[in-house]
Formats: sequence, structure tokens, C-alpha cells
Amino acid sequence: MPPRTSLPPHRRLPLLVTSDDDLLDDLLRLAAAGGAEVEVAADPAAARSRWTPAPLVLVGDDQAQACLRARLPRRPRMVLVGRSGQLDPGWEIAELIGAEHVAVLPAAEPWLVDRFAECAPDRAGDGVARVVAVLGGRGGAGASILAGGLAVTAARARLRTLLVDVDPLGGGLDLVLGWEQLEGLRWPALTDADGRVDPPALVRALPSRGDLVVLSWDRGDLLALPAPAMAATLEAARRGRDFVVADVPRHLDDPAVLALQAADQAFLVVPAELRATAAAARVVAAAAPHCAQLSVVVRGPAPGRLKAVEVARSLGLPLAGTLRPEPGLCRGLERGEAPAADGRGPLAALCQRIVGELTGLPASGAA
Repeated sequence: MPPRTSLPPHRRLPLLVTSDDDLLDDLLRLAAAGGAEVEVAADPAAARSRWTPAPLVLVGDDQAQACLRARLPRRPRMVLVGRSGQLDPGWEIAELIGAEHVAVLPAAEPWLVDRFAECAPDRAGDGVARVVAVLGGRGGAGASILAGGLAVTAARARLRTLLVDVDPLGGGLDLVLGWEQLEGLRWPALTDADGRVDPPALVRALPSRGDLVVLSWDRGDLLALPAPAMAATLEAARRGRDFVVADVPRHLDDPAVLALQAADQAFLVVPAELRATAAAARVVAAAAPHCAQLSVVVRGPAPGRLKAVEVARSLGLPLAGTLRPEPGLCRGLERGEAPAADGRGPLAALCQRIVGELTGLPASGAA
């Protein structure tokens, strides 16, 4: 039987949601036949943090109603599974929870083995993208600049990189890169995506330069981004890119929660100020339940001489790094220069270290 394991930071495993021991034994047997390791959650509460990142989710018929009550977000590649005679009317509840397929055992066993085999390590291609989320402890903290710097740095290291703008009120991440004139789709054109998105097609449709692709909001009418569109885009990014950076708003809607849940690492950017630290504590309370790993980046200057370690300690978070003032950075942004593009300065150095730690590249190689 494949082991029940915690989710490694570098691999996404299929998720089985059931408390039916007999059904679980059957699914573990089928996963072993497909060569896949899996994660197991007995109920929706245990599944929530792993729901979006998983490449495949199988919900046992014993947990279907509970998942419906828990209002878990709709996602691609979800299967409702049960035994013959116990699942009727399967399609009715499957449609309500957003399942794409209903698998009735034992007839569906060969089909499920094939689905597990698609998630096996030897069928996973070059691996799954590392996903990073960045959010601000208060407005104007500099989260979008750090997100842009990480994406630029990863692309300079020849990682196929996607920068995702999750904040509809942020003015558009294409402006942070100086890409507002580049042709390509923005979020309003993708809001109907509710299933699998072909990664090559997504890359071709978005603004890009070299290995960096950006999915940004535009400056048009404010639209609500459906959670299925975010889920489909993140899945395509994980399958088709090496490195994904999501710029997440402080006020968490469903798409923002999905981005946090998909992230291997999240960074909270906090100015070294007392009031900013107090505001950041609220953001931590909202974001931490959705993040497997959340760290703080403290940005100077510190008018009251507040130390970065004191900010991190007060928030109860690991300190990922600090950013010294960089006046030339702001001037460059106004001229359309992407952050960390020249590989020099405090921001570039921090981004090189973070990308190196997450990907195994040497810090100098990330430049």
C-alpha cells in the first residue's frame, strides 16, 4: 500500500477524502497499482488546506454531503467515488460539489488506476512548479514589488515563471513590470475558465518576455474573479511552469484563499513600523490558516528603530529577510523598469536567496 504521508514541499499528492475504512483500503490498493503515493483526509476540515494543491481529489460518498456543507471551493480533477448500490443518485450530489466524474466501484477500478498513474512520479514530467505567495501587512507595504522581483529573478535564472495578479484592486501587476503596453490576455478574458486549462495555450495567450509570463488585472471595469477560474489557472501553472509567484491581497476572497492554499511558501511584507506591525497581526490571523509556511519580510526604514526580529517575534512568524531602503527602485518603477531586473541591490539579493532556497539553485545562479 502507498504510505499515508504529509505533503512534501516539492511534490503534490492525490488527496483521498473519506472516513470509510473499507473504501479507503480499496483506494489505497488502486493508488498502489497506479504507482502513486497519496494523502488521506478523514473529513473536509482535514482536507481544506490540501484541497486546491492536490493534482487529483477523490471524495468518498460518505463525505460528499459534508464537503457540500463545508463549501469547499470548486476545483478541476475532482472525483466522487463509492460502491455500486451505495452511490445513487451519484450525479446529483456530484454536480452540487463540483465533481467532474463519478467512479462506481468495482467497475471504475481500471479507470481510477489510470488516474493515479497520471500522478505517479515517473509520469510527472519535470516535476511540479514551486508556488510562492506574497501579501502585504498593510497597504503600500511593498508586496507587489517583492512579488515582481521574485518573478523577474526566477526568470533570469532560466526558470519558466508565471507571475499571477490575485488583487483586483492593485492597479495591475503589468504596471509593476512596465509591461502595460504588451499584448496578451488579462484576467477579465479568463474569468469563464472553470475546468482544465492547457498550460501551453495559457502561456501563449498572456503577456510574456523570455521565460517570464504575467497574468494581470487591467484598468477596466472591476469584475469578480470566480474561484474556479483561479483554481484552473493555478493547476495549469503547476503543470506548465517551474516557478509561480502570486501577489495576494490583504482582504482574502475565495481566489486569494486558493492562491495561499496552493503556495509552498508565503511571505508577508511588513514595514518596520509599530502601526504596520499591528495591522499585519490582523492579516496573519486571516492568512495563517491557509498557509503551510508563512514568513515575514521586514522593510525599512525604521523610524522608531524597531528591529526586524522584534517585528517577526510580535507576529509569531519566522523572519525570512529584511529590505533596506532603495530610493532608486521607486524611481525605476516609475520609468517602467521591472524590480530586481539588473540583479543588484537589497531587493535583488533577497530575491536571489529566496529563489535559490526554494529551487535548490545557488543564490548566485538565481541572478
